[in-house]
Amino acid sequence: MKVAVIGASQEALHTIEKAQEYGLTVMALDGDPHAVGLRASDLAKVVDISDENAVIEALKRETPDFVLTAPIGRYLTTIGAVNDAFGLPGISKKTAVLCTDKLAFHQRLASGGLRNCCCYAVSGGEKKEFKITFPAILKPRYGSGSRGIHVAMNREELEQALKALEGEAYVLEECVAGEEYGVDGAVTRDGFQMILLRRKENTPLPARQAVGYFSVLPSEEFWRQVQEYMVRIVESLGLEECLLHADLIRGKEGPFVIELSARPSGHNLHNLFTPLCTGVDMAEEYIKYRMGLACEFMPKYTRTMMIHYFDMEGRVRKIPDRNSVEQAAGGGLAAWDCRIREGEYLEPVSDGHSLMGRGYFILEGKEASALRAAGQHIKDLFFNEK
Repeated sequence: MKVAVIGASQEALHTIEKAQEYGLTVMALDGDPHAVGLRASDLAKVVDISDENAVIEALKRETPDFVLTAPIGRYLTTIGAVNDAFGLPGISKKTAVLCTDKLAFHQRLASGGLRNCCCYAVSGGEKKEFKITFPAILKPRYGSGSRGIHVAMNREELEQALKALEGEAYVLEECVAGEEYGVDGAVTRDGFQMILLRRKENTPLPARQAVGYFSVLPSEEFWRQVQEYMVRIVESLGLEECLLHADLIRGKEGPFVIELSARPSGHNLHNLFTPLCTGVDMAEEYIKYRMGLACEFMPKYTRTMMIHYFDMEGRVRKIPDRNSVEQAAGGGLAAWDCRIREGEYLEPVSDGHSLMGRGYFILEGKEASALRAAGQHIKDLFFNEK
């Protein structure tokens, strides 16, 4: 069997390697000839993945049996177009557009009572009066993630932010108050199954960059609420046979979805944190599902764990050794990947790209507060005197 992976960044490596473990021939496509996933694949095709026709043409000679989705942004639509062109299972172009166009996403869910807020399409320099409650958020209309976000606390700040916008289409919507969560899940012929619910730790406004995640146990009432809410979201969007990742708020009226994409989560979540927490490797299970093999997306267990990225600021005095980290973690260190250098000056966290390049660590414990405290002890080691 042959499979296509469209978008062959480092984030796609796990999916490519898993597919190869099951004897699949992997055709990877990316516009960057140096993409890590191209080197790891069996058939590498350098092609601009924003060009749907070029991608479809590139696959005609070696038509895939199905497409595997790795973390990808706006050009999830190309995957949908390929599925449509070759009659393959998975997301369609229509559903991919709903995942990547934030205005269309809002309108579809709002019409079903699943998203209760104001949301407008805007452009730079616009002087239109918007009926909106502050704080309000401006974000790129297309794609996913925290790129290019502006938060306005009042109308004056909104006018200034609108003047600064250039070229790209944006949406403006109200900020819904509450804690932020992430969802890893899968949609099969049997419906939606939530694999892991993660509570986020974010930097303050305006950046609101995720610097850590804590697993949420299925025994918690909010877990059940999210599972039921996501079933309705999936049905409203018309998602079929795909992996998904969603961000949502725990608001006063229950779960509120910020955005959703029919692909797995990045940032070492779907490939590392989720399998450690639940015993479910969603990429592997989806491969087995598509191959007609026995598969299971229901969590085998849910461990109390935290993944944290190195969100420190200042001059690094030393890089702690593994034993020091183990002691600071109280014996609960499950994974460690530090790419920080001694003497390096760490700037305040402003975006995901710079943060993820520093590495991460994963801890297991009995409760979130203890994990957070242990994480702080670990980060302090970088600034202790030698």
